[in-house]
Amino acid sequence: MDKASAEVLAKLEETQKQFWNIPRKTGVLMNTFIKMMNIQSALEIGTSNGYSGIWLGKALKETGGHLTTIEFYEKRQSVAIENFKICGIDDVITPIQGSACDIIRSFEEDKKFDFVFIDANKREYVEYFHLIKPHLTNKALIVADNIISHAEKVQTFIDAIDADDEFQYEIYELPGGILVAYRG
Repeated sequence: MDKASAEVLAKLEETQKQFWNIPRKTGVLMNTFIKMMNIQSALEIGTSNGYSGIWLGKALKETGGHLTTIEFYEKRQSVAIENFKICGIDDVITPIQGSACDIIRSFEEDKKFDFVFIDANKREYVEYFHLIKPHLTNKALIVADNIISHAEKVQTFIDAIDADDEFQYEIYELPGGILVAYRG
C-alpha cells in the first residue's frame, strides 16, 4: 500500500463508527478476493466516505478492473471521490449518487459484474440481490456486510441466497459479520 493510501485509510479508520465503515479485516479480505479471482468488474452498494472503495479500487487497479460504486448521500460521496483521488484510484472508479435500487434498475441489460459488495440499507439487501442477479457473471462473488450485527434486518436476504441453487454461501464472524456467496 502506498503512503498516501495508507494515510487516508488510517484517517478513515478513526471515524469508522461515524461513517459505518467496514473493519480493516473485511477490506483486506475483499482486496484479496479481487486479486485472487482476477475480478474485472465490481459493484459496491454503499460508498459512504470511500473506505471500502479504496480497498476494492486498489485491488482492481492491479487486475485492470473497474469499480462502480453507489451512494445515496451526496455529501458522503463527495468525501469518497476526494479520497479516491488522493489514493490514485479515481481512474478505475465510477461513483454514482442516488437510490441504489433505482440505479441498478437503470443498468443496461449487458452490464455485468464479477464481484458485488453490499453495505447500504440493510432492509433493502434482498431487493439488491434480486436486482443485481441478472447482472452477475457465472462465477460472481457477492460479499454482504453486517450479516450478524443486523441479522433481523437482513434475514430475508439470507433466505433468498439460501433458497437459490445457483449460489453457495457462508457467513463469517468478522466484526459485524459478512456473508460471502459464490455463484457457480
